[in-house]
Amino acid sequence: MPTGRLRLGAIEIANRLFVAPMAGVTDRPFRKLCRRLGAGHAVSEMVTSRRELWDSLKTSRRADHAGEPGPIAVQIAGVDPAEMADAARYNIDRGARIVDINMGCPAKKVCSRWAGSALMQDERLALAIVEAVVAACAPHGVPVTLKMRTGWCAQARNAPAIARAAEDAGVAMLTVHGRTREMGYGGHAEHDTVAAIKAAARIPVVANGDIDSPERAREVFERTGCDAVMIGRAAQGRPWIFGEIAHFLEHGTHAPAPAVRDVQGWLVEHLHEHYGLYGESTGVRSARKHIGWAVRTLPGGDAFRARMNAIEGSAAQLAAVNDFFARLADCHERLPAAANEDQQRLCA
Repeated sequence: MPTGRLRLGAIEIANRLFVAPMAGVTDRPFRKLCRRLGAGHAVSEMVTSRRELWDSLKTSRRADHAGEPGPIAVQIAGVDPAEMADAARYNIDRGARIVDINMGCPAKKVCSRWAGSALMQDERLALAIVEAVVAACAPHGVPVTLKMRTGWCAQARNAPAIARAAEDAGVAMLTVHGRTREMGYGGHAEHDTVAAIKAAARIPVVANGDIDSPERAREVFERTGCDAVMIGRAAQGRPWIFGEIAHFLEHGTHAPAPAVRDVQGWLVEHLHEHYGLYGESTGVRSARKHIGWAVRTLPGGDAFRARMNAIEGSAAQLAAVNDFFARLADCHERLPAAANEDQQRLCA
C-alpha cells in the first residue's frame, strides 16, 4: 500500500489522501479545512474555460487562492481545446501549480454543452483538449492531471483507452471515479476499472467513488494498487475523515472520535472564512449546507437543521452554532456516533 508523499514532476504532494473537486462545496475555505485535518491535496471547484465568464463573481471566487497552502490545483472545464489552453494559462497566472481537466462531471448543465463526462463520448476531442492544455502548461512547469469516469454508460466504459492516450499526451496523473456518467451518483462505484488502468499506467492513478471509511480506503488501495484515493461526499460535514483514514492506514486501529469542542472550533473557523469569501448575505445562505452536514447525525441535529434555515445574519448563525455545540458538549466529550430517533431528542 503506497504511503508518504507523492511527486508530480517537481511538485510534491503531502500525502495520498485527496479532496475531490465538488461544485459549490470545495471552495477555498473548505479546501483549507480539509488540508488542515489531514488531506494532502485539494482540487478546486471547476473553473469555466469561457473567457466571457472569467470576470463573473462566481469565477473570481473560484479563482481566489488567498492564503491557501500550495501546491494550488485548479480544475478547468470546457469543450474547445484553444479555450481550455487559455483557461489553463489564466489560472496559472492566478497561482495554479497543477491544472486538472474535468472529464468527470455528470451534471446535465455541464454535459449538455459536451463538457465534463460528455467528453468521454468523443475521444478525439477529449485528446485534443488534453494535448492543448499540456502544451499550455509545459512552459510553466505545471503538471496536468485528468479526472474522468469509467465511461459514458455501461456499454461504453472507455476510461482505459482515454487513460492510455492521455498518458501518452503528457498527463501526469489520472483520477477515475468508479461510475459511468449514466449512473450519476447512484448505485455503487466499482474499482475494477481503476485497477485495470493502474496495471497499465506508468503515472500515478487515483481512485475515487464511495470511499467513505478507513476500511473502505484500505480496501480500495489494496484492490486497485492505486497511488492515492480521492474523497468527495464523505468529507461533507466530516472533514476530519482524512486524519481518520491516515491513522487507520498507519496503525490498523481507529482514531478516537474528535472532541466536540474541536469540531465546534473547526466549524466556526470555517464559517468565518466562508463569510469572508462570500460576504454577509450570500455567505449565510451558502453556509447552511455546511452546517447541516456537520450536525446531520448528531443528537438534536435534525431539529437544529430545520431551525438554521430560518436564521439570518452571520452573528446569529454563529451564535446558534456555538449554542448547539455547547449543549452537545455538556452531554458528550467526544463526537457521538450517528443518533437514532430517540437520541435525536437528547440535548436538543
